[in-house]
Amino acid sequence: MSALRLLSAWALAVLALALASCSTSPLERKAAEGKILLRGGGATFPNPLYQKWAVEYPRQNDKVEIEYKPVGSGKGIDWFLADIVDFGASDRAMSDEQIEQAKGGALLVPSAAGMIALAYHPEGLPSVLRLERSVYVDIFLGKIKNWNDPRIKASNPNFKFPDKQIAVVVRQDKSGTTFAFTNHLSAISAEWNAGPGVGQAVQWRCAPLPAQGNEGVVGLIQRTPYAIGYAEFGQTKRLGLPMAQLENQAKQFVHPESGAGMTALLEIKMPDNFRVFAPDPPGDRSYPIITYTWILAHKKYGAAKKGEAVKQFLDWCLTDGQRHCETLGYVALPQALAQRVLQQVHKIQ
Repeated sequence: MSALRLLSAWALAVLALALASCSTSPLERKAAEGKILLRGGGATFPNPLYQKWAVEYPRQNDKVEIEYKPVGSGKGIDWFLADIVDFGASDRAMSDEQIEQAKGGALLVPSAAGMIALAYHPEGLPSVLRLERSVYVDIFLGKIKNWNDPRIKASNPNFKFPDKQIAVVVRQDKSGTTFAFTNHLSAISAEWNAGPGVGQAVQWRCAPLPAQGNEGVVGLIQRTPYAIGYAEFGQTKRLGLPMAQLENQAKQFVHPESGAGMTALLEIKMPDNFRVFAPDPPGDRSYPIITYTWILAHKKYGAAKKGEAVKQFLDWCLTDGQRHCETLGYVALPQALAQRVLQQVHKIQ
């Protein structure tokens, strides 16, 4: 009997070890092996780029593993302030009040920029769609309801639009993408500025179809005939959805592309705190809706090794990591700006 009990105890121990192994993530197991695990979370807008960085950086530094969870800019700030993650991510940076709440201080690190596209379902609509700025404002205000509206036809005279209702797709979660988009609409429309206004979430007037994350918006547009919605350019491009040419401040119709994005960035003056919003950049060839996206880092970390790991990771993101921006549909930082940001990153402790 004692031998049987011993055998049973051994079997239970083996089972417990197996269950423990199954419940531990691969990254957690690597961390247990002596590697430093950096956890990040926040904006969905830069998620494809950050996932690429999470794969590529450990190939350069095998002592560090990166984990990034795309949960939205609002949660990214909340998680950063609550120390749930080692770095947060947000498309609307942080307010002065939020920065004051951050233990160990907070550094706003512009990591890349991205254009917000108006993507639409291709069936029944032109391959090249031009939208005046007052027109796309009124689509999201619910004042233009059908695709054959005369104001849409005026900028696209050679296409016969169907008499179909416009299905407007928006973000349902708190979103930096929504903040940047509504900030643009407020800048070009007094009516929009008076309400719905600017926010990570707003009260839409167009009876929209809501979706979670940039991926959710693009996916819903792809599945919904006669739909249009706002989403990050790169994710829209990867799914092959057409994107509207938007009228910019110079009254030129511009399609989202890296050149138009960089032209807009070069028109934007970045302050010393690295927080800037340019809701309507000037320039004949500037794309009108572009935003920086930020990584949120502490100026001082409780563990010296963690602080050093974050500093080295951000250094790589602002240098070698920038080469991945264009291929994924983002706009790399202007070189002069990247050097300015690096000077502050190197002060992280």
